[in-house]
Amino acid sequence: MSEEINENEHEEELNIEGENLQTEIITKVTGMYKEWFLDYASYVILERAVPSLEDGLKPVQRRIMHSMKDLDDGRYNKVANIVGHTMQYHPHGDASIADAMVQIGQKELLIDMQGNWGNILTGDRAAASRYIEARLSKFALDVVFNPKTTEWKLSYDGRRKEPIDLPVKFPLLLAQGAEGIAVGLSTKILPHNFNELIDASIKYLKGRSFKIVPDFLTGGIADFTNYNDGKRGGKVRVRAKISQLDKKTLVINEIPFSTTTSSLIDSILKANDKGKIKIKKIEDNTAAEVEILVHLPPNVSPDKSIDALYAFTNCETSISPLACTIEDNKPVFVGVSQMLKHSTDLTVDLLKQELEIQLNELEEQWHFSSLERIFIENRIYRDIEEEETWEGVIAAIDKGLQPHIKHLKRAITVDDITRLTEIRIKKISKFDIDKAKQFIEGLEDKIAVVKDHLANLIEFAIDYFKRLKDTYGKGKERKTEIRIFDDIVASKVAMNNAKLYVNREEGFIGTSLKRDEFVTDCSDIDDIIVFRKDGKMMVTKIDAKTFVGKDILHVAIFKKKDKRTVYNFMYKDGAKGPSYMKRFNVTAVTRDKEYDLTNGSKGSKVLYFTANPNGEAEVVTINLRSVGSVKKLKWDIDFADLAVKGRAVRGNTISKFPIRKIEFKSAGVSTLKPRKIWFDDAVQRLNVDERGDLLGEFRAEDKLLIVTQSGKAKAVKPDLAMHFEDDMIVLEKWKPNKPLSAIYFDGEKERYYVKRFLIETPEKEEVFISEHAKSKLEIIATDYRPIAEVQYSKRSLDNEAINFEEFIAVKGIKAQGNQLTTDKIKNVNLLESLPFEEEPEEKVEEVEVVDEEVVEEKLPIDVPTIEVSSTLEVQDKEDKKKALLKKAIQKKKEKTDDENQQSLF
Repeated sequence: MSEEINENEHEEELNIEGENLQTEIITKVTGMYKEWFLDYASYVILERAVPSLEDGLKPVQRRIMHSMKDLDDGRYNKVANIVGHTMQYHPHGDASIADAMVQIGQKELLIDMQGNWGNILTGDRAAASRYIEARLSKFALDVVFNPKTTEWKLSYDGRRKEPIDLPVKFPLLLAQGAEGIAVGLSTKILPHNFNELIDASIKYLKGRSFKIVPDFLTGGIADFTNYNDGKRGGKVRVRAKISQLDKKTLVINEIPFSTTTSSLIDSILKANDKGKIKIKKIEDNTAAEVEILVHLPPNVSPDKSIDALYAFTNCETSISPLACTIEDNKPVFVGVSQMLKHSTDLTVDLLKQELEIQLNELEEQWHFSSLERIFIENRIYRDIEEEETWEGVIAAIDKGLQPHIKHLKRAITVDDITRLTEIRIKKISKFDIDKAKQFIEGLEDKIAVVKDHLANLIEFAIDYFKRLKDTYGKGKERKTEIRIFDDIVASKVAMNNAKLYVNREEGFIGTSLKRDEFVTDCSDIDDIIVFRKDGKMMVTKIDAKTFVGKDILHVAIFKKKDKRTVYNFMYKDGAKGPSYMKRFNVTAVTRDKEYDLTNGSKGSKVLYFTANPNGEAEVVTINLRSVGSVKKLKWDIDFADLAVKGRAVRGNTISKFPIRKIEFKSAGVSTLKPRKIWFDDAVQRLNVDERGDLLGEFRAEDKLLIVTQSGKAKAVKPDLAMHFEDDMIVLEKWKPNKPLSAIYFDGEKERYYVKRFLIETPEKEEVFISEHAKSKLEIIATDYRPIAEVQYSKRSLDNEAINFEEFIAVKGIKAQGNQLTTDKIKNVNLLESLPFEEEPEEKVEEVEVVDEEVVEEKLPIDVPTIEVSSTLEVQDKEDKKKALLKKAIQKKKEKTDDENQQSLF
C-alpha cells in the first residue's frame, strides 16, 4: 500500500514540473536528411556553383563587382578591402572571395589589376590580397552597371541592397566562360573570343546565321569539329603549339587550355619515364610568354617526337563542355548559340530601357525648363507677393501659368509649382531668354534623337556593339588557332622502350627472353606478326613471354594497313602435293587468330619466304629432285612476274614434282608503283588517302621540296608523320635540276637582291636569304623560266618585269645574288612563265599492289582460285618456240642456197 502511494506522489511531481516545459518533438534522421539535402543541393546550385543566364555571373562574382562599384573612385583599392566590403552582402569566406576575384581578374576583362595576380601559364598563385590592388576596368564601367535598370533585393541581414542581376549589355558569360560543380550537377562553359562574340551578336540582329567557337587565353591549337554548340556530348581537342627549333630541339610556345607549364612538363617527364617518348632534358624559359625547350637524344625523329608528345602527354587534351546556367531560379541546359541570342535580346531590352529612361528624363527637363521660362519671362513670381498662406502661393502660381501652358506635353503638378518656388532670385535676375530658348531647343533635338533610336532600336543596338568592338576590341584578337586534327595512332609514334626476342625452335616470343635471339627494338604497345614453317601466321600483342607455335620462320613488328610490305612465299601443298608461289601483303587481321597461308592440306610446309618492306622481288633458282622422266631439273624464277594479291589466294603452280632446294640468286628492286601522296591543308599533314591536293607520285628516291617565308629550303623524303611550319609557302615534288628563283630584301645592306639556286644538300635545311633580323623574302618561284612584275612604292617609278633567267645565272644557295634595286618595293607578282620542255622520265615496268584483303570472318572454308599455268610449262613452251623458229630459218636458208646454185649452172 505504501509503495503505491509513493508511486502516485512521484507521478504528481513529474506532472507539476512538466507544466512549464514545451513538449519535445522527435524527428527521424532520415526525414531530416531528405529535407536538408534538397535544401543544401538547391542552395549550392542556385547560390554558389552555376552562373546566371541573365548577367553571366555567379552570386559571389556579382557581389564582388557590386562592391567594387560601391568603392569605385577611379583609384586602385586593396583587394583585402574589397573582400571585406563584399562580406557585407553575404558571409562568404574571405579566402573564397579573394580566389573568385583573382579568377575574374585573370580573364582580363572586368578588372584592372595591379601587383602579382598570378600566372595562368605557369599556374603560379597570386600574392596575398593585402599586397595586390584592383579597380573596375573601363569596359566594366561601360557595360556592366546602371542603377536605373537594376533590380534590387535585401542582403542576407537586411541592412543593405544588392542586385538580383547586374544589367550586363554584353555576352559576358560566353566571353569569360564558367566552371562549377554542384550537388548532382556541373557546368563547364568555355571562354569565347571578345570580337567574335560581338560579330555574332551583330549577325543575329541582322537576321543572319552565325557560329561561335571557344578561344583560350593560353593560345594553342584546337579542333572544334565535335563542339556540339557547347552542349552535353560535345568534345574539344586542344593541342600545344610545338615547332622544331633544330633537329635536336623542339620548342613549345603555347599550351592547351586547362594546363600549365608545370603540369605539361610533369606529363612529359612521366611519359619519358614510362618509355613512351625519349627526351634528353627539358628547359622551362617561360616568363611573359611560354617557352619550353624539349631536347631530344641523337637519332630520334623530331616529327615522330611531336606526334608522341600529342599522343602520350598533356600536349593534347580533350575538353567536354557542358553549358548549364540558371534561368528563373532553375538550372537549364542550353547551347552557346542560344546563350548568345538570349544575351543579345537582353542587351536590346536594356538599351530600350535606358533610352526610355533617358527620354523620360529629357522630357521632364524640357517640361520644367519650359515652366521656368514661362514663370520668369511672364513675371508670375510677382503674383505671390500678397499671398499669406502656402496654399495661396500655389494657387496664385497655378493661376498665372494657365494662359501659357497650352504647348506643354503634360499637366502641371503641385511638385512642379513647388520647384518653381525654389528658384533663387539671383537666377531670376540674371535670366537670359535667348539662352533659355537655345537650351530648350537643344533638349528638343536630344529628344528627337532618342525617339529615333527607339524607333530604330535594332540599328541602334548594332551601332552599340560596333562601338564596343572599336573601343575595347584592340588586343583581343583570337589566340587559339582553329584546325582539324588528324588522329595519331599511338603504336606508330610510341618510342622503342623494349626489346623483342625469339626462341624459334620452342616457339616463344617476348621481351623477357634475353638469353635467346634478339629481333628488334620495339614498344610495349606494339603488335607482333609471326610466320611459322608449317605455313601458319599469327598477330599477337607483345608481352614478356608468349607461345606462338614451334618452328618460327619470321617475326617482326606488325603495321596495320601496310600495303608496302610484301611477302614472297613458296610452299608445298601437303606431303605429296604440288608446290605453289605467291606474293601478298597483310593489312588487317584478328589478333591472336591463327591464319593458314597454304592450301590447307595436312603436312604442308614453307619452302621459301622473304619479307620485303618496299615490295622488292628477288630472283631464285629452283632445283628439282631427279625423279622419273623429268628432264629440266633447274631453272630461275623472278618474283616480279607475280602480282601482289591477298594472303588467302592459293598462288601459282611452281611444279608438280618434288623440289630439292630453292636458292637465292639475285636481289630485286621494288616492283610497287610510285606512291601517290596528297597534302591536306585542313590538318597540315601528308596522306595517301586522296585527301587534299595531290603532290605527285613518289618512288623511294624521290623527295619533297619545302620552302618557308623565313627563307629556309630543304628537300626531304616524304614521311606521313611529317610536321610543317606555319609559314610554309612551297610544298611540291622536288626536281634536282630545277632551280629556285627568289627576290629578297637584305636587312643589313637595305637593298633588294635576285638569286637563282639549286638545293645542293638534300635532307639538310638551309637559309637562302641573309640572316639579318630585317631581311625578308619577297617572292619565290619554282618554275624553270619564271617572270615577275615588280611594283615600286614611288609613283614616279614604273613597274618592272624581271626575267630571272636573263637577270642572273644559277649559283650556289649561299650566294648573295645580283642587286635589283635600293628603292622600296610595294609588291611583287609572278607572271606567266616562259615555256620549257622537260625531259620525259624513263618508264619502268612496275607492279601495282592489288588490294584483295578480305575479312577473315566472312571467308568460306575453301577459297577457290583460278590456277595459272606453271612457270616450268611456260619456260618449256618458250624453248620449243625458239627451237622451231630456228629450224625454220635454217631450212629457208638451205633452200635459198640450193636455188642460187641452180641459177648459176
